[in-house]
Amino acid sequence: MDIAIPWYARIAAKLVLASLPVPYSVWKKIGIYSHGEMQNPDYAFKVLRHHLVSVGLSGRSGLVGLEMGPGDSAGSAVAAKAMGFSKFYLIDAGDYASRDIETYREMGRICSREGLAPPNFERAGGFDDILAACDAVYSTKGLQSYRDIPTASVDFIFSQAVLEHVRRNEFVQIAAEMRRILKPDGIASHQIDLRDHLGGGLNNMRVASRWWETEFMAGSGFYTNRIRFSEMCRMFEQAGFLVEVKSARRWSMAPLAAAKLAPEFRHLGQDDLLVREFHAVLRPRS
Repeated sequence: MDIAIPWYARIAAKLVLASLPVPYSVWKKIGIYSHGEMQNPDYAFKVLRHHLVSVGLSGRSGLVGLEMGPGDSAGSAVAAKAMGFSKFYLIDAGDYASRDIETYREMGRICSREGLAPPNFERAGGFDDILAACDAVYSTKGLQSYRDIPTASVDFIFSQAVLEHVRRNEFVQIAAEMRRILKPDGIASHQIDLRDHLGGGLNNMRVASRWWETEFMAGSGFYTNRIRFSEMCRMFEQAGFLVEVKSARRWSMAPLAAAKLAPEFRHLGQDDLLVREFHAVLRPRS
């Protein structure tokens, strides 16, 4: 029988685990933490293809692409190379990507089954060989990694359930960097999950920002920036983007009563509280 674990117990447990001197690789191995599902080659391939199709770039060759927050795998770089990209950036806030070469060889086999021509990894001796074969750059310096990319040099940016994890105090800067590095006719595609990571509701919004935004909480493994739908869209617009909401999924009713929200969030309307996830396409505004 499954036992429902209360949201506050999840917070307490993860804070305790985060305080232990154990590297992320160990937690990942025993299944306590993971950075998304992109370590699954089949899933990662489908995600990249979906984003390309949704913005009309499928089949284009010679593109320069960028994945925000690849998490536990750099597999998107393999798929991108097989799809004809000339260069691919993978930007993250930490060094999480698997060094297991077999993971990338499996992505190559998936690409081959899809009629694509992936790089040959049979002689690859390590992770750096994989990146080199894919003309890929893996950088883990967060905001600084974007600043290292030349202005107007990227055709396509995508992310899958990542932007909600960007620190709130860096979100505006990250959005500005996206706008800077995109070519005038470039495009960004972001799937954004606004649910908490404590059970899939809004329990993250019970906590006041003076606690939630501390470094300790941010490094706990369940941090989300709590930027709601309309505010995030405004931030994109203020950064210089035209925003198209391709799709949005909503709860039929808010999973948490307004009275249970931290006071700073009680002014939010139901339209904002009901949006659980959405797909935003961004184009530079001239």
